[in-house]
Amino acid sequence: MKREIEALLQLIQESPTAFQAVAVLKKRLKEAGYTELREAESWKLSAGGKYFTTRNDSALMAFRLPKGKTDSFQIIASHSDSPSFKIKENPDMEVEGHYVKLNVERYGGMLCAPWFDRPLSVAGRIAVRRGAEIRTELVCIDRDLLMIPNLAIHMNREANKGYEYNAQRDMLPLWRDGNSDKKFMSCVAEAAGVRTEDIVGSDLFLYNRMPGTVWGEGDCYFSAPRLDDLECAAASLEGFLQAKESKGTPVFALFDNEEVGSSTKQGAASTFLADVLQRIFLERGEDRAAYLRAIANSFMISADNAHAVHPNYADKSDPSNRVYMNGGIVVKHSANQLYTTDALSDAVFRYLASEAGVKLQHFHNRSDVTGGSTLGNLSGNQVALSTVDIGLAQLAMHSPYETAGCSDYLDFIRLATRFYGLRTEARDGGFAFSD
Repeated sequence: MKREIEALLQLIQESPTAFQAVAVLKKRLKEAGYTELREAESWKLSAGGKYFTTRNDSALMAFRLPKGKTDSFQIIASHSDSPSFKIKENPDMEVEGHYVKLNVERYGGMLCAPWFDRPLSVAGRIAVRRGAEIRTELVCIDRDLLMIPNLAIHMNREANKGYEYNAQRDMLPLWRDGNSDKKFMSCVAEAAGVRTEDIVGSDLFLYNRMPGTVWGEGDCYFSAPRLDDLECAAASLEGFLQAKESKGTPVFALFDNEEVGSSTKQGAASTFLADVLQRIFLERGEDRAAYLRAIANSFMISADNAHAVHPNYADKSDPSNRVYMNGGIVVKHSANQLYTTDALSDAVFRYLASEAGVKLQHFHNRSDVTGGSTLGNLSGNQVALSTVDIGLAQLAMHSPYETAGCSDYLDFIRLATRFYGLRTEARDGGFAFSD
């Protein structure tokens, strides 16, 4: 078990932002024999071929074609982004001639308090001008560079009675003292190996430098940055690569910007998934009707982590649907369809779990608490197919250091492997399965 978890923690360590996460997964797919397709070019697809494509360098789709006709898709969708702080333009802010801090803004809904007093750095991408061409390049400043220092208890005696953080005042990271006149973007340019004046745009984020760790009696838990949702993404990819060939068409889908609503061109509400699935048919000379028939036979698992019962706040969870770390994969339910799970997709997932030999749990929000939404209901606006929303139980969601259960991760790999090795077919209001 520890070997698989350590591989996950290494992947997370190499993925400080969505851009690096996609780069890491691209490398893994290429090593497994997958061919990269570019959206702006024609696709030459062949039966039995293995392919992937990206959008915005932060979202990715991979698929395998069966040796026969494509008549169904087996899709697992997750997301690459996590809550953080994005660096603003002109970020350097001098304080009384002695400090320089950086101007940042919140990305997504994070827990603010855990960002204080821990080593941070900056990663993402930059746009670089080279003559008449503009190219994007990844950048990661791989050293302890920043800190958001807390105010001492002596200067705020009420701090432990609760505090409302102001992002513009309280959350700005310190990066150098007054003994230097260096600008922050020159530091970024050095890390990227380019001239400062050639940087014409940037998507740069703070990231937590603390590495992941396995802990607890029997090594039952692990903690790391960005478990929501790189844990599901990594497990999905493992299952995708390990699955045996079938008559179905397995699809690994990784979207960006879930934490801010998914409405970008690379988000779950975009046309990315629909574009890729349709091109599988159109690039091989098949018509839209064949695509629509395949969609009717298809099934999607929307995989985004779930809230475990908190040992110190057990009353915050639903009274009769209790979800625990290492208790099994979590099926999410919502009467208002914030999650896509319904009776049919729930039943399909129960079948998959029995086939894979893994445990399930069921999550509902308390009836007096409004929960968040996720990928499934948003992607359904573009590709309408039967979908179940699931996740892996965790604590401290949207903290820069989250906690999950080791056995749940392995369970999801097993389930994803089984799912990706099946063909689904719609029958009489339900589904049938074959290898």
